[in-house]
Amino acid sequence: MSELAVPKTIRWVGGPDGHVELIDQTLLPEILEILTCRDPEAVREAIVSLRIRGAPAIGVAAAMGQVLGVQGDFGGEKAAFDRAFAETRELLAGSRPTAVNLFWALDRMECCYRGHADEPVERIQEALWREALAIRDEDAQMCRSIGEHGHELVPDGAGVLTHCNAGSLATAEYGTALAVLYSAQEHGKSFKVYADETRPLLQGARLTAWELTRAGIDTTVICDNMAAQVMKEGRVQLVITGADRIAANGDVANKIGTYGLAVLAKAHGIPFYVAAPSSTFDLQIPDGTAIPIEYRGQEEVREGFGRVTAPAEANFYSPAFDVTPASLVAAIVTERGVIRPVSGQKIRAFFELSGCNAPKRY
Repeated sequence: MSELAVPKTIRWVGGPDGHVELIDQTLLPEILEILTCRDPEAVREAIVSLRIRGAPAIGVAAAMGQVLGVQGDFGGEKAAFDRAFAETRELLAGSRPTAVNLFWALDRMECCYRGHADEPVERIQEALWREALAIRDEDAQMCRSIGEHGHELVPDGAGVLTHCNAGSLATAEYGTALAVLYSAQEHGKSFKVYADETRPLLQGARLTAWELTRAGIDTTVICDNMAAQVMKEGRVQLVITGADRIAANGDVANKIGTYGLAVLAKAHGIPFYVAAPSSTFDLQIPDGTAIPIEYRGQEEVREGFGRVTAPAEANFYSPAFDVTPASLVAAIVTERGVIRPVSGQKIRAFFELSGCNAPKRY
């Protein structure tokens, strides 16, 4: 897959004592600004404030934030280093609850830390730095592979509906759902994308449309409540989204509004696809009812982007994610292949037969 016309969402600059640079996504599409993070507090703030978002990208950010938290000269004091590691992990783990990639990455960093526990502090610092870089590079490769496995789901001349942003801005590179579209484009297919706005923070309008238009893909932005009409008019042949956590039975947590689109797709006979790396599966959660859902502040609904659009006396309810039942998902595209039909049995077989290790909690 060729390089896209979008800068890398997050990158590490320098060696073990370096820092993190990431795109401040709250400023897009008007301003492309790179934010520098030199401590884990800055990384946590970036995650909480959605300066960086998307499950895989949050995982990469958490891994790099863990490295920032144990930088410096501890004077050989292993106990002080251990405290810094534990405090950093706790800080980052409390940033957002739904995207499992964050916890997967922190668990992987802890596994690395434990594996080098008997070595000098300097060697542990270097090992953690290399592990964070590996997480970032592996995510980029997984996204490329998702695209290669998924592009056949996009018929030539199709209309594709997307929700939220599951592109390069949500990952290390290329994206999950959008990787499928980028790969389809590279294979010479012509298609049209309908990017719904994705209320309340407009990640579809601000981010997905920004990515796709820069890549030269025919893109039309629609309001969320236009989806049913666009489907009824025959403009959409498939819906594809990313995911923040996938339960063992195939239930999918993704940005609020995804469940509604899946219901609409079913009603109109349109396949609903999900694209996600293996790190997004949480096999310890049996079904979607056990997936923790993040709730955001009322200001995101009441005064989104600075203008008051509802009275202060009104009550507000703002879940950031919803859960789509596996029964509504036609297929899940992963870096190791396509899971179809979607069921707990198929997912177990996928992890057993594909040579892909199930995500672990260490």
